[in-house]
Amino acid sequence: MTDAWTDRKRRSIMNSCVNCRDGTTFLSSKESSDEAHTGEHLFEYVFKCIEQVGPKNVVQVVADNAANNMAAVKMLKEMMPNIFWSSCVTHTINLILEGIGKLPRFKKTLDNAKFFTIFIYVHHKTLWLMRSYTKKKEIIRSGVTRFASTFLTLQSLVEKKENLKAMFTSNEWEECKWSKTVKGKAAYSTVLNIGFWNGVTMCLKVFAPLV
Repeated sequence: MTDAWTDRKRRSIMNSCVNCRDGTTFLSSKESSDEAHTGEHLFEYVFKCIEQVGPKNVVQVVADNAANNMAAVKMLKEMMPNIFWSSCVTHTINLILEGIGKLPRFKKTLDNAKFFTIFIYVHHKTLWLMRSYTKKKEIIRSGVTRFASTFLTLQSLVEKKENLKAMFTSNEWEECKWSKTVKGKAAYSTVLNIGFWNGVTMCLKVFAPLV
């Protein structure tokens, strides 16, 4: 299994893991900040990893669906036709979810949920209020992928729906300086909007089978 990512220091890292019946283990990593991630470059890295494990021990290579990976696939098939190249299921599902999320029916709800969540977490006072009314339970939840995190956050919003409504209709919110701002009023309207919650419920019903 191969992947490429950027760390906090903006370094480009490529890594490879091996999966077998005993589990998954790390094989190697390579910094490639000074090299373009072309299909040829990726193929060379994957080829070296295969050689390290032994071609006879490799059944398939798993990577995402990026264009450069697809170019590497073609080279691998020509060099080693007996090894399969499979697209990463997680990445594929994430692309499907992102595509669905861009549809007008869902995009507005997702944008409103994102705005609302950011508003809550960007201010100390609003975050303190939210935690007070949710008994210190967070709205944001991390998932395996970015869109999985979005799904879990929507799910979390629904679970805390009544707590959030209570917060935004409380005296504490009225006295909070952020309640007088444009964004504060927008957040208030969002949390008390039946249409928003119906939209969140619809998103969860559609996304649930894929997450």
